[in-house]
Amino acid sequence: MKRSRHFSLALLAVVIAAGAGLLIPAAARDAGEETVTLLRRQKLPDVPGKEVALVLVTYEPGQASTAHVHSGSVFAFVVESAVTSQLQGQTATTYSAGETWYEPPQTPHLVSRNASRTRRAKLLAILVLDEGAKLKEPLPKCGPRPTERTVRGRTDS
Repeated sequence: MKRSRHFSLALLAVVIAAGAGLLIPAAARDAGEETVTLLRRQKLPDVPGKEVALVLVTYEPGQASTAHVHSGSVFAFVVESAVTSQLQGQTATTYSAGETWYEPPQTPHLVSRNASRTRRAKLLAILVLDEGAKLKEPLPKCGPRPTERTVRGRTDS
């Protein structure tokens, strides 16, 4: 009888822990935002007023960026795993390691996330910015939604 009671208490503890999310890996429970590491920021002497920022973006499993915009041009290269990206007016695309994409200045970046729930993803971004500009600015909450899609030149929600 005692053994049965201990087993029942242990089972109850596991059920409570699972319900509280304690058995789920931290990355899956609270993915949070990406880690942005500025590798280099360099003024361009032959282009007055401009600089280049070289940034490594790391997404843990399940992580995503909030919707944002960059003031300058962005060239992105997936270093590890796969990243899903969607710019306003485009469909979401998943890029695998070795693939690249371009983001024009001031184009809302609606989706940027790790395409995997189990593997870390990394991308290298090269941003051409005005000197001193922020790397990214969040979009207002009332801005474009990731569910928008373009059909024959018009945007449907």
